[in-house]
Amino acid sequence: MTACVLCNQISSGQLIAENDHAVAFFDSYPLNPGHALVIPREHTADLFDIDADARAAVWAIVDQVHAHVKAEFQPDGFNIGLNVLEAAGQTIGHAHVHIIPRNNGDVPDPRGGVRWVLPQRAAYWDEP
Repeated sequence: MTACVLCNQISSGQLIAENDHAVAFFDSYPLNPGHALVIPREHTADLFDIDADARAAVWAIVDQVHAHVKAEFQPDGFNIGLNVLEAAGQTIGHAHVHIIPRNNGDVPDPRGGVRWVLPQRAAYWDEP
């Protein structure tokens, strides 16, 4: 068994979707119900290091997971996120795309969405 927690999910039998190059499963530490991850089968930290066909297969699974989560959880919106390498906040060394269902009222003010990775720059609408 490999030491990569995401690689271990590939053989877990708890997949939401899969193809030849990618798999999807629910996040072990979900931000909201239905929070899922899509990972390439190839173990690599940087999604941009895999070939174009494999990368396209990852995004094809993102579409499938979006539809699955939308049908099962009926969220009001989604954040789709990808942290590429440590400087961008990646904490697991296997590339992964987050599909995060969002609901009206889950935060006081959702404006800016992913812009809040840099909080001091997020609220551009408050700038003169």
